[in-house]
Amino acid sequence: MSVSQETCLLDRVLELIMNEKPPTSATLFLNEDADRPPVARRRLRGAMERSASSLKERMSSVSREKVKGFLRRNLFVLFTVAAVAVGVVLGFALRPHNLSLRGIKYFAFPGELLMRMLQMLVLPLIVSSLVTGISSLDSKASGKMGVRAVVYYMVTTLIAVFIGIVIVTIIQPGKGSRDSPVVKSGNIEPVQAADAFLDLIRNMFPPNLVEACFKQYKTVYKKTVRIRNVTLTLNLTDSLNITESDLSVNLSRVLHTIQETVEETVPASGSSNGVNALGLVVFSMCFGLVVGSMKQQGQALRDFFDCLNEAIMRLVSIIIWYAPVGILFLIAGKIVEMKNLAEVGGQLGMYTVSVIVGLLIHGLLVLPLLYFLVTRKNPYGFIAGLLQALITALGTSSSSATLPITFRCLEENNRVDKRVTRFILPVGATINMDGTALYEAVAAIFIAQVNDMDLNFGQILTISITATAASIGAAGIPQAGLVTMVIVLTSVGLPTEDITLIIAVDWFLDRLRTTTNVLGDSLGAGIVEHLSRAELKSQDAEVRNSVLEENEKPYQLICQENDSLNHRNGETSM
Repeated sequence: MSVSQETCLLDRVLELIMNEKPPTSATLFLNEDADRPPVARRRLRGAMERSASSLKERMSSVSREKVKGFLRRNLFVLFTVAAVAVGVVLGFALRPHNLSLRGIKYFAFPGELLMRMLQMLVLPLIVSSLVTGISSLDSKASGKMGVRAVVYYMVTTLIAVFIGIVIVTIIQPGKGSRDSPVVKSGNIEPVQAADAFLDLIRNMFPPNLVEACFKQYKTVYKKTVRIRNVTLTLNLTDSLNITESDLSVNLSRVLHTIQETVEETVPASGSSNGVNALGLVVFSMCFGLVVGSMKQQGQALRDFFDCLNEAIMRLVSIIIWYAPVGILFLIAGKIVEMKNLAEVGGQLGMYTVSVIVGLLIHGLLVLPLLYFLVTRKNPYGFIAGLLQALITALGTSSSSATLPITFRCLEENNRVDKRVTRFILPVGATINMDGTALYEAVAAIFIAQVNDMDLNFGQILTISITATAASIGAAGIPQAGLVTMVIVLTSVGLPTEDITLIIAVDWFLDRLRTTTNVLGDSLGAGIVEHLSRAELKSQDAEVRNSVLEENEKPYQLICQENDSLNHRNGETSM
């Protein structure tokens, strides 16, 4: 029953009481009430009126406060959802006008501004959050937390690849009449799997930290032409039609040297634009561990990075007001830019359905089930707190650009410990790519089906392992999955030029898999926090005890303090 219905019912009861006529003497039992003095009846009536009016006010005030609180908590989310809806409508409304490429570029400019703002904050956010998070933990706690995070990442990525393989095997989108490649422009760069994995390891240790802020190492291939000498054996006996008996010297075999021109593709060092997030993550983790082990000496650095992290998050809270406008124009611009939807049919339509079904199963069933099994909490309530981060990921198509919003959602809405989010989220945004791994597995088997190639179990296993490893190397930037797709296809000998088949719908699927990646990172932070609560509580207790000891400790010289500390360490080691 709603509040308004209850209020109307109370008003009717009061009206009946007020209009009640005094009973006649014909009724035996009501004569006793008639004998009651009118003062008592008025008091009863007044008390009931006061209680009814107070109840009515309380119910109306509670409902008003609830509505205000709901709107205050979810204002950004409501704006973002409305921006997505308006962006879709606006995009489809502008499609018949056939805007030029220049017009589309100008139209999408507000969305480009949002991307630039968020990417501006990613670099200081990754460094400051990792250094702050790891330095605030002792090495034992951070080690355990890191192991749990890596195990979670590997398990969820393997599950995602398995789901993708099962879905594409059941639906078989590549069977039937072959679609012609929609986009034939642009060359697919050849990438060797071995070189790609070596690049991954090289990027973990950048030689120049400043350069790592805007460039990452990438192997390029150069063609070299060289001349080599080849020695051939000529049989002169057969060519001259003479026998050995006619010759005093055996000339049946003569060595002949010729020069041959050989063209060889050689890997060479190169670079590509973009933040080397992996190298910065590795450096920040090591730096945070060292700063944390320095105890009091490293306190100044800890305070600096903590203050930097807080300043970045305050900037995020300002930029977040602009996010709905940017997302609106990003989505509308992409819809206007889309090619003819009639071309996206047949095999490509079924491929899109396969990827979407796989991502929905992984994101809405598998990951929440894993969260529930570990924490015994409602996963969908947790996901509701992430709604704005998920919509931002859908709009920006970049898990790194969504990182500032993800931090805010987890820490403010879901109350996840900052020591966990600062450690888990930057690492997850760099190496945990569930949606990308699923997409790559589906795309590889789809291309095999298009070419009528039956993959055996060994090749499918190779695809699953390569997709898992390649997703780690996929940078958190838009459409990085297309680059790593080449590695997966090369590993099982599939034609890389068939990637042009899926480029037409990649912009849309890229947004969905990015949303799945962000969801996996966030649920992982909740799971790791639940598993690490004992270490976090013990560290809180240690911090409280150390503060009390510091306050109660009498004045002494620094050298005396060091002597007492060394004496205490000597006693514990014995």
